[in-house]
Amino acid sequence: MNKYFRMTTMAYLILLGATLGAVLYAGIVVAPVTFHSEQWLGSEMLSKFQEGLIMTQNFVRLSYLVTATVIAVALYEGYKYKKFERDTITQIATFFVIATGLMFGYYYIPDIVNMQLAGEAMTKTEAFVNTHKGSEINIKIFAAALLVLIVRNMQKACK
Repeated sequence: MNKYFRMTTMAYLILLGATLGAVLYAGIVVAPVTFHSEQWLGSEMLSKFQEGLIMTQNFVRLSYLVTATVIAVALYEGYKYKKFERDTITQIATFFVIATGLMFGYYYIPDIVNMQLAGEAMTKTEAFVNTHKGSEINIKIFAAALLVLIVRNMQKACK
């Protein structure tokens, strides 16, 4: 592996790790704190709808990092594919990272934002609940696929 590709690989792994960390932090720390603000403020100052608006803005900003990561994954793994450095597990993980990353940023987030713009009543409908649940499952698949990509690329880089 030449010097520049090794540096690119390190930067790529750092980006994947940072994105995985951001996704996990948003889901494990930010969401529970945001949706239980009464525990931290002493009384219920925000409604669930208002907390949802705040959380949505966190995920809108996270979608920018997810989109940048999807582009990096497509370019890096595409280059490695063209160089015949392929394996089935990496290809499957790459597909899931790209597919779920794009769904997160360009399907779920805009759909949830539009439903929130329709008002609080819309966020209590079955359509919103199902969309929200789908986005949770989607981001978990994205995180798992990112982890697989990190591990597989670390294994190859450490040979």
